Amino acid sequence: MTEYARSGVNIDAKKALIERIRGAVHSTHGENVLAGVGAFGGMFQVGGEGWPAQPVLVASTDGVGTKTMLAAQAGRYHGLGHDIVNHCVNDILCQGARPLFFMDYVASSRLDPEAIAALIEGIAEACRGAGCALLGGETAEMPGVYQPGHFDLVGSIVGVTDQSTVLPSPIIRPGDVLIGFESSGPHTNGYSLIRRVFANVPLDTVFDDIGVLGDALLAPHASYLNIVTALRQVVPIKALAHITGGGFFENIPRVLPDGCGVEVDHATWNVPPLFALIQERGQVKDEEMYRIFNMGIGMVAILDRSDAENMKFGADGVVGPIGQVVEGSGVRLL
Repeated sequence: MTEYARSGVNIDAKKALIERIRGAVHSTHGENVLAGVGAFGGMFQVGGEGWPAQPVLVASTDGVGTKTMLAAQAGRYHGLGHDIVNHCVNDILCQGARPLFFMDYVASSRLDPEAIAALIEGIAEACRGAGCALLGGETAEMPGVYQPGHFDLVGSIVGVTDQSTVLPSPIIRPGDVLIGFESSGPHTNGYSLIRRVFANVPLDTVFDDIGVLGDALLAPHASYLNIVTALRQVVPIKALAHITGGGFFENIPRVLPDGCGVEVDHATWNVPPLFALIQERGQVKDEEMYRIFNMGIGMVAILDRSDAENMKFGADGVVGPIGQVVEGSGVRLL
């Protein structure tokens, strides 16, 4: 054993891990990828057939937070790969961008090859689903910084859109309609509260209405790329708001012009029973729930009222109208 290994960092294990995941990473590469695994920097060729006339690059970085701790507790890592990719894809989707490439960062106290391989394979699978290259990443062993068994997962994404179709549109006005898209669960937000609420509850506990607790809490973050892309071919979307940390109150105002607020009628959709269970066990007030969680609505689109009235809803995860734009500012729950 080397002195570095005795201090808690195993270079040989990291090298073996890279070889193990190489195939999964390469499976996401198309002709635009010029350099990937093994290079000091990933290389992605821009331009070519199908590119926007006035390309604008859109970038975002995010993490999955303390959901990693529940995944480690359950020994289930694959879904976290979908969490981080889909979260980042949805973020740049709010500016109208399609993903080009993604990069990950995994840091832990000790390299667990099985766990990290499952993570990267999940990331690669989600990237393939989004038509996005997994261009590179970093795996870091940092004993002393992270507690044994703990790790962090972060991702960065770059996408592209055309300058003429960047969202949000400047023509949002009172009377426009909010359209909700179903979430698949808490996604990646509110897990510090969730862990406190269920601190003494085994993840294999079965609850009425939600089933196995671990399955409900570790459901992967939904991607809205395909459904939004299809919808934009039918009607003009004025804005998209990804309901992540900060819930409805913090995220919807991010896409509104000055002088506009929104009314959200939470009676227009069925809040999934998992959120009711969290609220009951945690004794959380209604307003705080909508400030922490997505409450079953993972993405909100803003449409002109005439376009919304001519649409059919209820399929493919589109809930339908959940509110409207009004004069003023902020978010008001009805």
